[in-house]
Amino acid sequence: MLQVGTLGLGGLTLSNLLSLDAQAATGKSILKDRSIVMLNLQGGPTHIETFDPKMTAPAEYRAMFGEVKTTLPGVTFGRHFERLAKHAQNMSIVRSFRHGNSSHGTAAALVAAGGNPSGANMGSTYARVAGLNNPETGMPTCAVVPPGAVGDKYRKLGAQIGRITDVGDLPKSYAPFDPSAGSDIVRNMELKISETRLDDRRGLLSELDSLKRKVDSTDALGGTDEFQRQAFDVILGGLGDAFDLKKEDPRIIAEYDTRKIDIPKSLYKKKNKNLANQSPVSLGHQMLMARKMVEAGCRFVTVTSAGWDMHGNAFGVDDGMPILGTAVDVAASAFLTDLQRLGLSEKVLLIITGEFGRTPRINKKGGRDHWGNLCTLAFAGGGLPMGQVIGHSDRTASVPASDPVTTRQLLATVMHYMLDIGELRLSSAVPSDILRTLTTGEPIPQLV
Repeated sequence: MLQVGTLGLGGLTLSNLLSLDAQAATGKSILKDRSIVMLNLQGGPTHIETFDPKMTAPAEYRAMFGEVKTTLPGVTFGRHFERLAKHAQNMSIVRSFRHGNSSHGTAAALVAAGGNPSGANMGSTYARVAGLNNPETGMPTCAVVPPGAVGDKYRKLGAQIGRITDVGDLPKSYAPFDPSAGSDIVRNMELKISETRLDDRRGLLSELDSLKRKVDSTDALGGTDEFQRQAFDVILGGLGDAFDLKKEDPRIIAEYDTRKIDIPKSLYKKKNKNLANQSPVSLGHQMLMARKMVEAGCRFVTVTSAGWDMHGNAFGVDDGMPILGTAVDVAASAFLTDLQRLGLSEKVLLIITGEFGRTPRINKKGGRDHWGNLCTLAFAGGGLPMGQVIGHSDRTASVPASDPVTTRQLLATVMHYMLDIGELRLSSAVPSDILRTLTTGEPIPQLV
């Protein structure tokens, strides 16, 4: 009666995927009970106006809007991060992240992959070890949450998903799950159907109730294996709630809400029509969906926030930071507060980054240009050592002055956080090239 083949990725049914998950994860000790949410600020976030204000530099270099004190003595953030400043004791700010690439597409892919030579993004690389789905809940292991994931009205907002979801040499089935793609997975989990077929819906629900009663009986699925049983549990257990924000407490939704942080219409006329697509109105709800997904068993979620290419043609630093910076401040701080409320702060690591930084010197348009010699990178929570600044920039925030951090170190930090590398080295189920990539890199030492 219930065919779950439509839930397949790459032609595999959900029960097949769950089976593969258990086979790929060769032992429970390899996978740590942890998740990552990566907030990807697309376009290249200015490292100066975010986490390295450099107010001792000449005026044309320092943060345009000044700085705000944090809960860490002597450490400041950019002016628009007032809420995150109150979480600084639970954050590690990297002021020496550099990869040298200043081209949008290749730099975005480089950071998303953590310098992985296969070209696969970090979430998909992790899924190659952990399996495509959580074996207990059926939730996809790796996902991306663009604006359209939280409502059809946000589908036109910018999201360069292709730049950060490349699977490199991996099979396409390892691509991050995108709830905004009109996927049969989401549609089937929510059991949506048109109003004109209401009678059929009632019939279907009646049959589902009957099936559930049979599943709950001792021998109902006699000929099925445990993975088919899990697949039934996923469909009948309401996993679709993870993608439905209406199921959340309205007070929590309000804490995340960035819908009022919109672009003034006066800027549309002043700049260009593409500016409307860079609004952060959906960002808060994207972060809330990310929290719901990790709570339901997703292990690597990337949230996209567009508009950070602040040359001054569309957004500049002068008119972009008050909007985009404020939205990130609201959404990210609400996320961290929510994790604390749920007791998940030790199990979920937030990473804030983008493809590259911005030029140290402010240009004539009130913006900053591409700069791969120093980039934005911050960590929060996850049970790792927090309350610190890692590395320092030079006097104009141009290049690392100490403890340079590379993309390969970012990859190693992520994988050491998510996997037991010692146990992984003993695995025979992971291809040798993936194994070599994940076990030879050195994590950022201050985060070990």
